[in-house]
Amino acid sequence: MQSPYGELKVFAGSANRQFARKVVECLGTKLGEGEAVIYPEGNTFVRILENVRGRDVYIIQGVSYPVNDNLVELLFWLDAFKLASAAQVTAVIPFFSYAKGDKKDEPRVSIRARVCADCIEAAGADRVLTMDLHSPQIQGFFRRPVDHLYAMPIICDYIRSKQIPDLVVASPDVGFGKQAVKYAELLGAPVAIGSKERTSEANVRIWTVIGDVKDKNVLIVDDIAFTGKSLIEMARAVLEKGAREVYAAVTHGVLTPGAAEALANSPIRELVITDTVEYRFEPLPPNVTVVSVAPLFAEAIRSIHERTSISRLFPARITRA
Repeated sequence: MQSPYGELKVFAGSANRQFARKVVECLGTKLGEGEAVIYPEGNTFVRILENVRGRDVYIIQGVSYPVNDNLVELLFWLDAFKLASAAQVTAVIPFFSYAKGDKKDEPRVSIRARVCADCIEAAGADRVLTMDLHSPQIQGFFRRPVDHLYAMPIICDYIRSKQIPDLVVASPDVGFGKQAVKYAELLGAPVAIGSKERTSEANVRIWTVIGDVKDKNVLIVDDIAFTGKSLIEMARAVLEKGAREVYAAVTHGVLTPGAAEALANSPIRELVITDTVEYRFEPLPPNVTVVSVAPLFAEAIRSIHERTSISRLFPARITRA
């Protein structure tokens, strides 16, 4: 089907070049030509090296470390494509780090996710394609269409392939409990929930575990792992309750300095992450497995370009309220 917005063109920003190559390979096309330069004094410069007039353009640029540099680069790419007369520009953001700043939960703070949404729109994004926002309601910060993908089907396919017996799906806290239930439904497993308290930015405590994990193999699920401490403390908590083996799965494996060693020395047998985050502070430990969501992004881009439904990419139980 020929798009009314012209030929499909996919470009890569600095944050997700390898990921973008996987996406275009799935699409059977090639990356658009462009360059991004950071000058010695810190200025960011981007330039499109081919004609995009009248094209349907997708710029793949996550907001991951270095977060502010990558956000500004994304804004400059969007502006450049609009000034170059692209027909439609979609910001493809595999990981949106500022999604953590989704509310005013203490006095005199910024709602960072909403500020970033305003900037992305002002720079020229006609729509946004992203994955597993920390809070799905962040889509409401945008006045442009937002297509919100879920890594859950990809992760569940991998977990099924391992044929883990007596599986229980667990969330480290109530906040991710609803998503844990959806994981459990896809995997045909019961659910357990942790009662988590963050005593400081660097310290986490699991007070108790609600649900039966005795003599079970537990899969802990969450959306983001920064230090990995929530996963590790939850793993210890379920083992104290009599669990046999512990696995974990998160969409965005940021894994800040020290996380690799902590995970390697943890009771987690295997942590599954996706390839939405490309930058690595440290080499991944041997108990971390990366699964690719690039084919899912490729199918979503194809659907946007051909004006077909994206919801067809998900099992119905994921998208229902």
